[in-house]
Amino acid sequence: MNAPQDQKRGIVHGVESSTLADVLERILDKGLVIAGDIKVKLVDIELLTIQIRLLVCSVEKAKEMGIDWWSENAYLNPNKVVKKLENNDLMDRMARLEERLLADSSLNTIPHPEPLPKISPDPGTASVNQSI
Repeated sequence: MNAPQDQKRGIVHGVESSTLADVLERILDKGLVIAGDIKVKLVDIELLTIQIRLLVCSVEKAKEMGIDWWSENAYLNPNKVVKKLENNDLMDRMARLEERLLADSSLNTIPHPEPLPKISPDPGTASVNQSI
């Protein structure tokens, strides 16, 4: 009997298909990067440039790559901001107590320690404020 033409050539058709869940699992496991640039020019004068960088992956994969900005974001983690504000209040209170102790003439023999750095309540700022 004659075999079909596809079998003579060795062509194999896949019957295994991926579901949306399989594709999404693979993307989250491996990661997906989409990058693009959009430039608007008028007579060789650049009017607008938009650079788009998109990373789609799981939280675990992002942490492996060193990306964890959401843990310090005030909108996503408001408890951290509250703790920073409470810490700043305690630091201010301790500074006032140290000033009162130094103002007392009988306790001037106690060495004054260096002031501790004050944590900024705004998570977007990277600088450390010094309180005196």
